[in-house]
Amino acid sequence: MCAPFIGPVSIREHLATGQIEQVLCDGENYGGARPCHYEWVKALRDECAESDVTFVFCGTGRVFVKDGRTYHLEGHLQSEQARKSGLSTEGRAIEWRLTDGWGLPIPEEQLYHPTFRERCQTCGMQLICNGCSGCGRCG
Repeated sequence: MCAPFIGPVSIREHLATGQIEQVLCDGENYGGARPCHYEWVKALRDECAESDVTFVFCGTGRVFVKDGRTYHLEGHLQSEQARKSGLSTEGRAIEWRLTDGWGLPIPEEQLYHPTFRERCQTCGMQLICNGCSGCGRCG
């Protein structure tokens, strides 16, 4: 997790080990937030793509800089704009070996399958999200 993402970071040497399965990135989200720059996020995303590692740009943070313009974003707009950036990318699948109490594989029909509501379609976290709980708060 690269958050708050307030400067350029390279993890290429760590990605090369094959031990990192996914990387999440998000800007600062509270008062006095420092800027997160598009170029920093894209460089990190490109490193992940080169190593076939899932990269999720969760949110821009409150202050996001792209093409020389500074954007001030609140609430869910941070996640929506991160998703619209197109920077999130799915890498190789994570191998899950889920078993029951006796160590036997759990049949596919018994596994949880996420459900996504309308608002979920604009969320930057959807690529790795467990889906909607059906609480009804989002409408």
